[in-house]
Amino acid sequence: MFLVCCQTSEQPLNKFSDPHRLKIADFQDRRLADSLYPYLNNPDPVYRRDAVQAFGSLQDVSEIDRIGKLLLMDEDPSVRKAAAFALGQIQDPGCERILLGALVKEKIPDNLFVILQAYGKTTRGWKLDPSLFLDDTLKTEGLSWSVYRAGIRGKTDSTANAVATRLLDRSFTERTRLGAAHYFARGAKDFQDAAPALVFAARQDVSASVRMAAALSLGKVSLDTCLSTLKEIIKYENDSRVIVNAIRALGNFPYSQIKHYLYEALNNKDTNVGIAASELILDTVIPDDWIEVSSLTNHASNWRIQANLYQAALKAGKNKDLAREIQGRYKKAQEPFQRAAFLEALKYFPEGYAFVERELRNADTATVRTAAAATLVAMNQAEGFPTHLRQRFANLYRDLMQEQEDPPVLGSIAIALADSALGHRNLLKDAAFLYAAKEKLTLPEHNEALQSVEAAIAHFEHRKPTPVKNEFNHPIDWELVKNISEDQRATIKTTRGSIIIRLLVNESPGSVSNFIALAQNDYFDNKYVHRVVPNFVIQAGCPRGDGWGGENYSIRSEYSPRRYRAGSVGMASAGKDTEGTQWFITHSPTPHLEGRYTIFAEVVIGQPVVDFLEVGDKIIDVEVKNFTDQ
Repeated sequence: MFLVCCQTSEQPLNKFSDPHRLKIADFQDRRLADSLYPYLNNPDPVYRRDAVQAFGSLQDVSEIDRIGKLLLMDEDPSVRKAAAFALGQIQDPGCERILLGALVKEKIPDNLFVILQAYGKTTRGWKLDPSLFLDDTLKTEGLSWSVYRAGIRGKTDSTANAVATRLLDRSFTERTRLGAAHYFARGAKDFQDAAPALVFAARQDVSASVRMAAALSLGKVSLDTCLSTLKEIIKYENDSRVIVNAIRALGNFPYSQIKHYLYEALNNKDTNVGIAASELILDTVIPDDWIEVSSLTNHASNWRIQANLYQAALKAGKNKDLAREIQGRYKKAQEPFQRAAFLEALKYFPEGYAFVERELRNADTATVRTAAAATLVAMNQAEGFPTHLRQRFANLYRDLMQEQEDPPVLGSIAIALADSALGHRNLLKDAAFLYAAKEKLTLPEHNEALQSVEAAIAHFEHRKPTPVKNEFNHPIDWELVKNISEDQRATIKTTRGSIIIRLLVNESPGSVSNFIALAQNDYFDNKYVHRVVPNFVIQAGCPRGDGWGGENYSIRSEYSPRRYRAGSVGMASAGKDTEGTQWFITHSPTPHLEGRYTIFAEVVIGQPVVDFLEVGDKIIDVEVKNFTDQ
């Protein structure tokens, strides 16, 4: 349902009532850097700010000097702040010198926060004196996130480790501690000295977000105190998101020391905890325990957990009878996602390929067909793949590429054909069948499949792949945008309850107008939640239900300084400027997505519903209230 009512206010609904701000956003959307240049010198700082921030989405390396001049010399603080963001987005080493100069010259703490982050994104080796930034809360927070940004790029050392350890102290703000904790969870190396501070943070920090990141970091330190802390978290922690991260951190310890905690976690009242435990069992199970793991399948009430346990047992045991049991579970399953999961559970038993091949050819749903193709490829890539099946798989791939029309099937199989370790080039030689498959695909709808097929062709022809590039084909509907309130809400009704989001039209007009236009046409109605990663995201908007679907257009990425928190709504993509119909909502802070995935909305009511959603749940309706497109 889509409700429309009249707006009576004479106040502008959003910033795009200003024709110049609309032009700047349109130039950004069309990637017209030359058209933005005049606005960089405009007397009005609002236009200078919008124009320079646009380069954060363009990410044009050639404009470093122009942007740097604004950062160092513009009289307006908001322009300097936007310039710092843009340089950080460009992420070229040439930005480092400019940003270091700005750190000396800039006096406003809020701006220094952005400059410090940008420095972390561009530096060739993080070297800052922390004492220069500890006299103000915002500067200290910027220092923490500067270390994090450099760390995830591998540009830090023991000096940065020491700074981040200090910033974990509870005397600092939550945002400071969060940056330091994420640094250790995602970027730092060789940080055993930080273990006591991380143990304390994982156990006792008042912020669940800090505890989550600290718990994840403990898996990177091979100390008994870290292992015992993770076990305590799994047993006593109240926030299931922290437990999920603690479970994932256990993956770096011997299976014999962690398995019983994982077995207990399978029955946690929060299904996401059980799923995370089953995924880790799948990753770490040892051959001696395959019977023990297979017995757990009888007690699993959730189908994802059960399928993961079956897959783990088959991976460890390679047992033919167990493979038959999985096939039986597959046949009894009613829902497509359940059938797909049990089919994928066969991936470590290549001898069962004939069953999977048959299901691929006979599949009546996209979800099962895509899963079958992915399972065949995984069988081929599995360790110990039987030599006598190499030619059989090569011939099967060639036949499927010739017979199938479904882009995800073509894309999945092309991944195997492009894998030099599998040797299909020597078995099939002629790439003509790949060119025929490529003719079945079109841009931008089949972008991912085309990338895989082009990689396979290039591999067969002993050359580098030709880049697959979308042409710009979906400009923003500015008449629609101008009628969207900057406080516009939308209600996502699901089979688990309703989620109310606030659409961020001023920051992401293309993504917001695209979302509203799709909702107007009931596009999201009865679409599946097709992806759920515990303590990360839920994802929806795929018309196929398998994550490969979209429409024959793409919209442009819109990057802003906004941060990914719990409840951020972002656009899914296969790379920059490839967004379309799919979107996701985060369970917790995910700073590694910032500046890489468009944020176009935030949850204002219903985050518990987001956390409760599972794969196979449905979007019943997306309703946009108090909106007019007249």
